[in-house]
Amino acid sequence: MKATVDWTGNASFKVTSGSGHSVQLDGPPDHGGENLGPRPMEMLLMGLGGCSSFDVMSILKKSRQEVTACHAELEAERADAVPAVFTKIHLHFVVTGHNLKENQVKRAVSLSAEKYCSASIMLEQAGVEISHSHEIRDAD
Repeated sequence: MKATVDWTGNASFKVTSGSGHSVQLDGPPDHGGENLGPRPMEMLLMGLGGCSSFDVMSILKKSRQEVTACHAELEAERADAVPAVFTKIHLHFVVTGHNLKENQVKRAVSLSAEKYCSASIMLEQAGVEISHSHEIRDAD
């Protein structure tokens, strides 16, 4: 896996993945940023949410659950001192569908957390306290 980072002025950078997709990152205004894109630590959190959501949906599809929407809300706490690393992250999944089975949704979230989500497992091994919850909503 590869990526490139190019400075685009002030506290702004264009990051490009090895697969050719680009995102504009920017620092906060008090550090010279112009709010042109997410902060790098926000991207890390967003990546974690995307990784885990990908797993959850993949597992639910394989278990033939009729999902119409999957929404993940992430909330992170950071250390007060520099480096301001993540200390806690909570992922809350809201899964909407028809006749969803509680045990299948719970299993999908657990499997992502414990076995499949590389981002989550890596951060947890680095000392970040990661927790998960979920709720099911009927699409009717």
